Amino acid sequence: MKPPVVIIGVGEMGGVFARGFLRLGHPVFPVNRRSGDVAGLARQLPDPRLVLIAVGETDLAGTLETLPASWNDRIALLQNELLPADFAHLQEPTVISVWFEKKPGQDARVICPSPVHGPAAKLIGDALGAVGIPTRRLEDSDALAFELVVKNLYILTTNIAGLRTGGTVGELWSAHREFARAVAADVIAIQEAMTGNTFDHDRLLQGMLAAFDGDPDHRCTGRSAPQRLARALEHARHHGLAAPTLTAIADSRTND
Repeated sequence: MKPPVVIIGVGEMGGVFARGFLRLGHPVFPVNRRSGDVAGLARQLPDPRLVLIAVGETDLAGTLETLPASWNDRIALLQNELLPADFAHLQEPTVISVWFEKKPGQDARVICPSPVHGPAAKLIGDALGAVGIPTRRLEDSDALAFELVVKNLYILTTNIAGLRTGGTVGELWSAHREFARAVAADVIAIQEAMTGNTFDHDRLLQGMLAAFDGDPDHRCTGRSAPQRLARALEHARHHGLAAPTLTAIADSRTND
C-alpha cells in the first residue's frame, strides 16, 4: 500500500485532489477543519506522504497554527491570495497555484495548467493528471512567487473591478479595459510591496490575460469580492500606498 495522504478541508477543492490521490493508490484521510481531531490523527499517522491544506485563504493561518510539528516538512498549500511570506516559516512546503474551479454537482473546469513547486510537485501533478487536470512544474521559488502574483492579480483585478462593472472577465477586458488596467496597476503595486520584489508588469498582465482567454465567460465577482477589496486596501495602507482606483471603488460603494 502506498503511504497515506491527509487532506485538511473537505470541500469541493479538497475532493478533487482526494480523487486524484486515490486513483494513484494513496489512502486519503480527510479532516474537517472545525471538528476534525488533527492531533489524534497525527498520532495515528505520524509519517504521511503529504498533508494538503485545502481550507479557504481566511482559515489558513489558524489551520497552520494547529498542525502537529511532525507534519511540518510535508505540507502542501493551494489557497488564493497566497504569497511566499505566508509559508516562509514552513519547511519546504509544496505550493500549487490552482487554475481550475470546482462547483457542487459539476466537473472541475480548467482555465489553464496549474503551476506547482516543491518536494511533492510530481505527486500533486500525477494526482491531478489522473483526474484530467493539467499542471506544470516550476523550476524555483522565484518562478513560484511570480505565478502566485499572477493568480492574485487575476483574482483581485476581476473581483474588485467587477464590483463596479459586473459581467464576465471577457467583458471586463473588452468593454472596460482602461478601468481594468487601473485596478490591475493598484493590485500590482500592493503585491510588489507585500513581496518586496519588482516584477515585469507586462508579463504579469499577459499571465492574467491568458487566464481571461482560458475562460472568458467566468464571472468577475463572487461573494468574497467585498472582502478582497477591504483586504487589499488594508495592505495598501500598511505599506503606505495610495491605491487610488481601489480607494475610489470603495468610496463609491460607501456612498451608494
